[in-house]
Amino acid sequence: MLALPCLLLAASVAGRSGDGDTARPARLLLQRDGDGDAELRDPRLDTRVHSRNQADPQQPVHLAQTSFLVKAFKTSFILDLELNHDLLSSDYVERHVDEDGTMVQSPGGEHCYYHGRLRGIPGSWAALSTCHGLRGMFSDGNFSYGIEPVQSSSDWDLDVHAVYRMPSLQLTPRCPECTQNSNDSDIESDTDIAMETFSEGLKRSKRQVRRGQRTVQTETKYIELMVVNDHDLFIQMRRSTSQTRNFAKAVVNMVDAIYKEQLNTRIVLVAMETWSSQNMVSVSDDPLVTLRNFMKYRKESVKERVDLAHLFSGQTFLNRRSGAAYIGGVCSSTRGGGVNEYGNVGPMAITLCQTLGQNLGMMWNKERSAAGDCRCPDPWLGCIMEDTGYYLPRKFSRCSVDEYGRFLQQGGGSCLFNKPSQLLDPPECGNGYVEAGEECDCGSPLECSRAGGACCKKCTLTHDAMCSNGLCCHRCRYELRGVVCRDAVNDCDVAETCTGDSSKCPPNVHKLDGYMCDAAQGRCYGGRCRTRDGQCQGLWGHSSADRICYEKLNTEGTEKGSCGRDASGQAWVPCSKPDVLCGFLLCSNLTAKPRYGELQGDVTSLTLYHKNKYLDCHGGHAVLEDGTDLGFVEDGTPCGPNMMCLDQRCLPVATFNLSACPGSSPSRICSDHGTCSNEVKCICDADYTGKDCSVFDPVLDPDLMEGPERHKGPSGTNIIIGSIAGAILLAAIILGGTGWGFKNIRRGRSGGA
Repeated sequence: MLALPCLLLAASVAGRSGDGDTARPARLLLQRDGDGDAELRDPRLDTRVHSRNQADPQQPVHLAQTSFLVKAFKTSFILDLELNHDLLSSDYVERHVDEDGTMVQSPGGEHCYYHGRLRGIPGSWAALSTCHGLRGMFSDGNFSYGIEPVQSSSDWDLDVHAVYRMPSLQLTPRCPECTQNSNDSDIESDTDIAMETFSEGLKRSKRQVRRGQRTVQTETKYIELMVVNDHDLFIQMRRSTSQTRNFAKAVVNMVDAIYKEQLNTRIVLVAMETWSSQNMVSVSDDPLVTLRNFMKYRKESVKERVDLAHLFSGQTFLNRRSGAAYIGGVCSSTRGGGVNEYGNVGPMAITLCQTLGQNLGMMWNKERSAAGDCRCPDPWLGCIMEDTGYYLPRKFSRCSVDEYGRFLQQGGGSCLFNKPSQLLDPPECGNGYVEAGEECDCGSPLECSRAGGACCKKCTLTHDAMCSNGLCCHRCRYELRGVVCRDAVNDCDVAETCTGDSSKCPPNVHKLDGYMCDAAQGRCYGGRCRTRDGQCQGLWGHSSADRICYEKLNTEGTEKGSCGRDASGQAWVPCSKPDVLCGFLLCSNLTAKPRYGELQGDVTSLTLYHKNKYLDCHGGHAVLEDGTDLGFVEDGTPCGPNMMCLDQRCLPVATFNLSACPGSSPSRICSDHGTCSNEVKCICDADYTGKDCSVFDPVLDPDLMEGPERHKGPSGTNIIIGSIAGAILLAAIILGGTGWGFKNIRRGRSGGA
C-alpha cells in the first residue's frame, strides 16, 4: 500500500507542480532589549547546546524548546517544538555489528526529536528531528507537509530543504464510524466516544472502594520498543551508523505523536541495533518468512526486556503491504514483533503504525470498509488500518479503536501499563518525571493545567500537598489504602489498589498461569481465560463440539482433523488419543465466515450419532495475515483434570514448571488470603498484608477514615508529628504558665501572712 506513495512523494519533491517546494529554514532566537522582545532568524539549524550530558560527556544535549521558520508554498510556518521526553528510556542502548563481527554497544544516544504545533493554528501538529537538518512532518489542519534536507550526489545539504505537501490528514466528521479531530472543544471525537463506550462495559466483580472509574482506556499505556536496522537499510543510509539510527528514531518519533493523540499510548525506545556488517538473520522478500526468522533471533539473541521488537529493513517485500507483524503479540517474547519495509520517514512511520497496531490486536479494515461498517470519509486519504488511501493517513478508524479496547479488556497488553520511571535526558523540570532535586513534576504548563497544577509549582509541592498527579493522587493527597486504581478486566486479571503512601498505582499484573477461571471451566494463560467454548464463540459464534467429535476427527490426521503439521509443513499429524482435545478446534456450528482471519481449505462438517443423539462437528482453518491458524485449540486450554494444552499436546499442569508464591504452608498459597501474580508475588486481599498475606490489617471504612488516617504517607506523617509536637508545646506553655502563676499566688499569700 505504501511503497507507491513513497515513490510518488519523492517524485513530487523533484518538481511536480503544486506538490513540492524548497525552503531554507531558520531557527528563531528570542532577543530581549529595552524596546521589548524580538525574534532573530538564525540560518544555523543546529539545536545542540554546549552543556554536555553528565552520564556521557561525549553525547551532545539538545535544546528542550525551540522554534523554526519554514517558508514554503507562499506561506510562512512557525514551528514551536518541545523535546519529546518520552521517546528514550533511561536504559536506552545503541549497538552495531563491527566489520569483524563484534557487537559494539554504547549506552544512551543523541536525542534531537521534537513534537509541537504551528504557532497560532489550533489543531496543528509537528513531529521533527534536528540531528541533521529538519526531518519529519507537520500539518496546518488543511494540508500536511513533509520536510527533509535535499540529498545531493555526495551528501545531505543541511541548508536547502525539500518540502512536499499532501491534503489534510484530518478526517471530516461525515463518517460516523471513524475518529474525528474537531477544533470545537464541545464536540467529542469518536476516539473519546469509543473509550467511554468501552469504559462503560467494564464490570466490577467485587465491592471495593473507588475514586471514580479508572480503566485500561483512560490510563496512558507505554510500549517499550526495540528497533533493529538490517544491513540493507544501513546501505540505504549511505553506510552511516549515525544516519541509520537518526532515521529510525525519526520514524519512531512520528509514530509516538500519532499513538499519543489517537490511542493514549506512548512509544518508548529501549534499544536500537544496527547490522552494519551483515544481516544476522536471513532477510527474505517474503515478509512472513523474515518475520519468523527475526522473532527467532529476538528470542535467542536479544537480552533486553522489551514489549515489542521491530525490524526496519531496506529489503523490498514482494507483498501488497510494506510490513508484517504477529496479531496480538505484544508482551510475548516469541510473537512480540514485526518487520517494516524502508521508505521516507512519513510512509515508514505509517507502516510502523500498522504493524504496531497488529501487535495490539487490530485487524485490517478491508471487509468491514467494503461493507460500510467503518469506512473513512475519503478513500483518497483512508485510515491507518485500511488497504485504500493514496496519501498518508494519520487516524485510526472506530473499528481499530474498538479492537484495541477489546484486546486490552480481554487481558492482552498487560505489560503496557508500567510507565518507565526515568528518562535518558538530563533532569529538567516540566518533563513529567520526578527526578533528582524535584518533589513533583506534572509536566508541561498545558499538562499541569489539566491535572496537578494546583499541587505542584515549579516542581515543588505546594503547602500541605503530598502529591500532584498519578492514579493514586486525589486533590493533592494520597488515595487511601485499598482504593482501586486499575480495575480487573477479566477472571484472570487482578485489580490494583493504592498503597496509601504513594501517588503511583502498583504495576499491572495478572494471575499466574494455571489458575481456574470461567466457573472452573477454563485455565488462565497469559492473562486470559482459555476454554474451547470461548474460542469457538469468539471465532465462529457457537459453542465447542462434544468430546466424541475430537476423538473421531483429530485422530485421523487430515485437513479436517489433526494435531497440526509435521516439521516439513506438508503432512498433517494425527493426534494421539490423550491429545485430541488440544488439536483441531471443533465447534457445534459455524458462521459463514470466521470473525477473524481468512478461511483456507474446506470446512469440516460431520454429524455423528452417539448414545441416542446426534452430535454436530464443525471446524475450519481461519488463518491470520501473520500465518497463525486460529483453527487449533489454544495453548493453556484445559484438556483434563490438572491438564493443559501446549503445542497441541495435553500435558500435566506440573510440567509447565509454574512457580509458586509464598504461603503459610505449601498447600496455602498466599495463606489463602491473596492471589499469586505472574510476577510470582502475592497480591493480598483487602484486609491482609505481608509477602505471604498472613498479616491481618483491616482497611478502615473510608467514611470513618478522618483525622490522622487521612494523612498517611511521608507528608502526612510530618503533619501528624508536627500536630502532636505543637500540642505538647502548647500544653507545656499553658501548664508552665499556670504553674508559674500558681507559684506567685502562693508566694503572695505567704508574703502577706
